[in-house]
Amino acid sequence: MERVYLDYAATTPVHPEVIEAMIPFFREKFGNASSLYSFGQETRGALEEVRQRTADFIGAAPEEIIFTSGGSESNNMALKGIAWTARERGGRILVSAVEHHAVSEPAAFLKKQGFEMVRIPVDGQGVVDLDFIRREIDKKPLLVSVMHANNEIGVVQPVAEIGRLCREREVVFHTDAVQTVGHLPVSVRELNADLLSCSAHKLYGPKGIGFLYVRRGIRLSPLIHGGDQERRRRAGTENLPAIVGLGKALEIAGREMEAEGVRLTGYRDRLIDGLLKKVPDCRLNGDRDRRLPNNVNISFAYVEGESVLLNLDFEGIAVSTGSACTSSSLEASAVLLAIGVPAELAHGSIRITMGKWTTEAELDRILEALPRVVAKLRAMSPLYPGGKNG
Repeated sequence: MERVYLDYAATTPVHPEVIEAMIPFFREKFGNASSLYSFGQETRGALEEVRQRTADFIGAAPEEIIFTSGGSESNNMALKGIAWTARERGGRILVSAVEHHAVSEPAAFLKKQGFEMVRIPVDGQGVVDLDFIRREIDKKPLLVSVMHANNEIGVVQPVAEIGRLCREREVVFHTDAVQTVGHLPVSVRELNADLLSCSAHKLYGPKGIGFLYVRRGIRLSPLIHGGDQERRRRAGTENLPAIVGLGKALEIAGREMEAEGVRLTGYRDRLIDGLLKKVPDCRLNGDRDRRLPNNVNISFAYVEGESVLLNLDFEGIAVSTGSACTSSSLEASAVLLAIGVPAELAHGSIRITMGKWTTEAELDRILEALPRVVAKLRAMSPLYPGGKNG
């Protein structure tokens, strides 16, 4: 049985061109980029070339790029780095109600250290309340953090407007762009971002590498102390193979992103229309139009999302029940609860995310299998009207 992977928001396969670009840096070009001799200077040149490419991709300057181990470290560095810089003053930090745990958990940690956390509410479609931000920003918080697009429901936030409000009031603005860099056009200037996080494994690069954009002039306390790497902002010998992989992944995204966006938007809309038509008592979660091209999050009444996932997996189809970082939790998705989905319906949700190697045939398979699986599970449910136990 040929397997179907439809969880690209969790992670992506590494592009063959990325692997090919990385291999020499495991073998011939293995030098430490901090070394003065030729082995080190060779890798130093490659490192700075990728830094320039990364900066160009998001409209930044190379000195504004800090290479990290991925999205979680970048988000932690952004929130803690800003908070610790102003530790003596304490202060308020605004975080949206639908952030990834890589933002909400550092925020909770800082709250225990005495910082005040303010949750920015969202509407029923998952879009943040701009009026709430306008009111709160006049109180001069230390930081506002709102993700560019949500990893569970795919909703793209009005980040440029939020950034503009922050810039006008001289408030630092961070956005988690892990789900958008490489998939949507991202310009830190147009988004008015002071800090922006990215992770390579979401755009066909290797795991364990990402970056944090830090606008020139923003003071940030480091998370990791040690050597002088990354202009003393992040100590540790640079992971050159992975950094090169990130650079190649960004290069590929630059040439393919526009066409991929059109193709996946068509797949997304076909999948949404098909499921809403074929399966009664279901709902799409998140705004239909202002969402990522590849994201479908849908709730089915009278079934458990985990049961749907396992039954699809038995048929060789991989989907998710939400964020991969919390998939082992039995609690209802905090994102779905935040947009007003009742807890019992939130438990019946799955996320389908498509990518580069998704095909029409795979779409046909899930459009055939998912309605059948839901019908089977409902037939066994004591809650479903008309079910065997109903």
